[in-house]
Amino acid sequence: MLGLSARRRAPMVKLIFCLRRKPGMSPQDFRDYWANHHAPLVQKHARALGIQRYVQSYTLPSSGFSRIADARGAPEAFDGVAELWFTSTSDMKERGATEEGRAAGRALLEDEARFIDLARSPLWISEEKEFL
Repeated sequence: MLGLSARRRAPMVKLIFCLRRKPGMSPQDFRDYWANHHAPLVQKHARALGIQRYVQSYTLPSSGFSRIADARGAPEAFDGVAELWFTSTSDMKERGATEEGRAAGRALLEDEARFIDLARSPLWISEEKEFL
């Protein structure tokens, strides 16, 4: 097992995107499109945007976990969460302001509109504080 110091990464910021699929799209079609079409597009534009790491987390079928959400009065689950890791907010802004970065951002947003219900999918910039 790695010690805490061996596991820790350099401080980074993350763009967290809680995704809900477009109405009428099945959960499986959503995951397939996200993994097999959108992820390669993110990989293609990662350098232009300064993305250091990209992680997709998929919501599993309920299988009993709905009791946990129900006990807390939680809202409907997201279909997945995307994490895009950057070295800093300033690097993120600088790269996004270049011609190449703006074109990459437009391409990603255009694709996201094909499978994500953007109006119901919040996003924010975060920094981590690791406790364990």
